Amino acid sequence: MVLRCFVWPYGGQRASFCGSFTGWTEYPMGLVGAEFQVVFDLPPGVYQYRFLVDGVWRCDEAKPCVRDKYGVISNEVLVDNTHPVVQPKPSSTRVMSMDEGTVLTTMPPDQLTQSSGVQIAIFRHRVSVILLHNTIYDVVPVSSKIAVLDARLPVKQAFKIMHDEGLSLVPLWDDHQQTITGMLTASDFVLILRKLQRNIRVLGHEELEMHSVSAWKEAKLQFYGRTDVAAIKRRPLIHVKYSDNIMDVALAIIRNEISSVPILKSSLPDSSGMPLVGLATLPGIVKFLCSKLQEQPEGCSFLQTQIVSMPIGTWSPHTGKASNRQLKTLRPSTPLNSCLDLLLEDRLSSIPIVDDNGALLDVYSLSDIMALAKNDVYTRIELEQVTVKHALELQYQVNGPRQCHTCLSSSTFIEVLEQLSVPGVRRLVIVESRSRIVQGIISLRDAFTFLIG
Repeated sequence: MVLRCFVWPYGGQRASFCGSFTGWTEYPMGLVGAEFQVVFDLPPGVYQYRFLVDGVWRCDEAKPCVRDKYGVISNEVLVDNTHPVVQPKPSSTRVMSMDEGTVLTTMPPDQLTQSSGVQIAIFRHRVSVILLHNTIYDVVPVSSKIAVLDARLPVKQAFKIMHDEGLSLVPLWDDHQQTITGMLTASDFVLILRKLQRNIRVLGHEELEMHSVSAWKEAKLQFYGRTDVAAIKRRPLIHVKYSDNIMDVALAIIRNEISSVPILKSSLPDSSGMPLVGLATLPGIVKFLCSKLQEQPEGCSFLQTQIVSMPIGTWSPHTGKASNRQLKTLRPSTPLNSCLDLLLEDRLSSIPIVDDNGALLDVYSLSDIMALAKNDVYTRIELEQVTVKHALELQYQVNGPRQCHTCLSSSTFIEVLEQLSVPGVRRLVIVESRSRIVQGIISLRDAFTFLIG
């Protein structure tokens, strides 16, 4: 339990106090000098509270405030035991401290207990403070290489450059508008391959030599806007500014289901030159957040929690953990076209490839499709006839062998976050240590959604 004093310093004839920990029952406040005060002995947690001053509900605007779903504003406070204090004898009644002239109210210990839910609330509060009080400028390196493609480039050349530079996405520059107008991604390459190989009116392979990226973006809306592929709609470029706080930037990435967001000088095109100053990504934000949390001794304890005991990720039914989504895996014999359909329609970045026993063999990622751009391999294959195993072999030939990014159910949260903060790592496959049977998946989006609640 922790003693916490609540103060109303702005005058009045009489004042009362209520909070989420009192069941919003009012308690009178004692006058100490020119301030009204009340002290509560509370378990650690995040709480909301208000003051009733001369019959009018008030909040202290100098303290953190929150607004509920009904628009009601309350103050919010984090109570923790980072700095221990001498606790009074437990009591469930209000008593008057004559020395201080302060009403001292001790909550019964059995009314609120230190539970996992409280620990999560405290941890998320610390995360929110870090994200809200730092800008994306603090995360993105001041000097870094940024690849940008001219939207007038032929599609074939653009994807060859992306492959050669190891890029799965790149901003597009519109010379006419003198600004960044969109992003070219591995998903675009998948859609182009599908369009080339379907029995509809499509571009010939030779026309890709002249067909520009901007023209492809326009054609994509017509070809795929009304198909079974996840809805493709025209929308303005999602972007942020260097001055935006990290929380807003992260939410922009998560809510728009994108992997990164351009950082522009301002919300309007800048005629003085290139407006793009960087790309904000969730791995970069998670890396920054981990370093900040580990600087706080009180923030480290929760990071040592094993993921098996946390409400995070997608788990196989045989583990006994409940999941909102179904864990999906594929066999090596699965047609590549079916694999790509699943990745696009379920908005997945990668999917585990397992043997007949469910043991992990490899992971096929959406970005792996870029290997087909090497020497125009995609012009010589049929997606429906190529298996995932064959596609992975092509990947090995182009980029060499690789190691799957995995973790164990006993891995700690900080170990998972540190792996997910590595560029290019979008999700970790949870495996049994000996059999390597897939138990679940934790994606970067899963981890960050848990962090902010």
